[in-house]
Amino acid sequence: MNITIHASFLPHEDPEASVAFYRDTLGFEVRNDVEYAGMHWITVGPTDQPGTSIVLYPPGATPGITDEERSTIAEMMAKGTYASINLATQDLEGTFDRLQAGDAEVVQEPTDQPYGIRDCSFRDPAGNLIRIQELHNG
Repeated sequence: MNITIHASFLPHEDPEASVAFYRDTLGFEVRNDVEYAGMHWITVGPTDQPGTSIVLYPPGATPGITDEERSTIAEMMAKGTYASINLATQDLEGTFDRLQAGDAEVVQEPTDQPYGIRDCSFRDPAGNLIRIQELHNG
């Protein structure tokens, strides 16, 4: 069986801020921007990985959720505890510098973790935690 990761979903509330972060700060390409009833679904991904995407979606559009659940999601997004994703790079310091220069909200500077990796973390405009791990050659 050959299964790949095609898309991961992260919530967003502000299409322009999300595009600015993922395209301009992270360097991802915008692959799709679908608007329906005043909401946007934006698909982004690394230019050299056309088969892997992140879909930024309006969480309020999720079918079947109640108003109370929408409120809880909004509260968790505001605190930055609703969603996260782990990314990886071979140039952690350079990536950190580029993100910091792009006014991304720094959560953690590059750090050697006790579990054997070096990483840093940021929040995107919706409060999602973006953790970036350093890849090693070999």
